[in-house]
Amino acid sequence: MSVGQIIPIGGGGFGIKANIEEYIINQSNVSKPNICFIPTASAEDKAYTVRYYSTFSKFNCNPTHLNFFQRTPRLDSLINKQDIIYVGGGNTKSMLAVWRDWKLDKLLLKAYNRGAILCGVSAGAICWFENGVTDSWASNLNVIDCLGFIKGTNCPHFNTESDRKPSVDEFIKSRKIDSCLASDDGSALHFKNGELITAVSFYKNANSYKLNLNSRGDVQQEIIKSVQI
Repeated sequence: MSVGQIIPIGGGGFGIKANIEEYIINQSNVSKPNICFIPTASAEDKAYTVRYYSTFSKFNCNPTHLNFFQRTPRLDSLINKQDIIYVGGGNTKSMLAVWRDWKLDKLLLKAYNRGAILCGVSAGAICWFENGVTDSWASNLNVIDCLGFIKGTNCPHFNTESDRKPSVDEFIKSRKIDSCLASDDGSALHFKNGELITAVSFYKNANSYKLNLNSRGDVQQEIIKSVQI
């Protein structure tokens, strides 16, 4: 069985330089890959989808998108054609509920197992892990069960939202999670066959981190060596 790649992005993207988008395209072994944007988490914000097409139309690829809140296309036919699937940010809990009701989660796993690249930002980053640190609730950050294609927990927006680091520290200290992979805006992780191979930085001074408890019971934070693009 072939297993694909997963590129979770901590924040940012769809920008003028489009560095991370070009990086994702270049990971495909298809000369002109099919790529599908899934903006469920943003309630299918139209401006977000326009930005997607504006960015990816610059590259040698075939962009399309998937909406659920209009007449939904035949999902297996659409997803089976995709070489890259890009999931947008927004409310992770609501997104996953819609996906599971339509059984999109199972189709995404099949795509991953046949070698597709799965990627996305914020909600579209944490969704691939066993757990994610989410702001789906207005009151506070929570740990949510996700798709489980990658082991462990992920947290986006680590450097731009002030409650992220203290919340992750508390989740680890209270043993709600064992450890966490966190990414700043402008940083992404890159997994192949379920293994982390590198971090990628597309903003200046943006990093990704491993956080866990040390022998003294304190949270230890380690910067993951990254490739600047």
